[in-house]
Amino acid sequence: MDETLGDGHLELDAEDLKIGARLRAARKGSALTLEQLAQATNLSRAFLSRVENDTALPRLPTLIAICRALALPVGSLFTAAEESLVRSGEGLPIVPVAGGEVVEWLVTPSSEPNVQLLRASYPPGGGSGEDLHELDAEVEVVHVQRGRLIISFATGDVELREGDTLTFRAKEPHGWRNPDAHATADVLWVIAPAPWGLRRRAAAAETAQTDLVSIAGA
Repeated sequence: MDETLGDGHLELDAEDLKIGARLRAARKGSALTLEQLAQATNLSRAFLSRVENDTALPRLPTLIAICRALALPVGSLFTAAEESLVRSGEGLPIVPVAGGEVVEWLVTPSSEPNVQLLRASYPPGGGSGEDLHELDAEVEVVHVQRGRLIISFATGDVELREGDTLTFRAKEPHGWRNPDAHATADVLWVIAPAPWGLRRRAAAAETAQTDLVSIAGA
């Protein structure tokens, strides 16, 4: 680091720790402007802007004051980002609803409760079978990377071509099939929250409600 400057902060070198993005996200999450944060911390707007842009690092007492104004634990600025990497070819095979060979793979972690991303490769004529299905989730998004896919609802069919994206309620009974006689359909599915994640949330809520009833009756 360079020498201390007169306004009580340090000039950052390029390789120094970057905390500005998290401070900016916390400020915006608190619906504060830079001017409002400056008033709350008795710091200049220009200085706070430099902190958020990672060109200046406040001394510890100043950083504590900023975090206090944002109701942000100081330690959260230095924790590693939560992430999970699924490499190509490492997706979890999904048992087909219509039986047969595996054509769908879960490419988000199986423990992730908030969202699922599935990669699918439906052979000519392949799909979910004749029955309509619904998922224990809120929303589904299907994007066709290559080929064609027909999404069937009780009210009719929607044909998707390469590059098309359809969003619909996951609880709406639906099916899907590749109508092409020769070409494979490569598709991405996004499901939110993850179906078992939704059941986990419901179970947790039910447990919490039971506990409240038990406490009230004690």
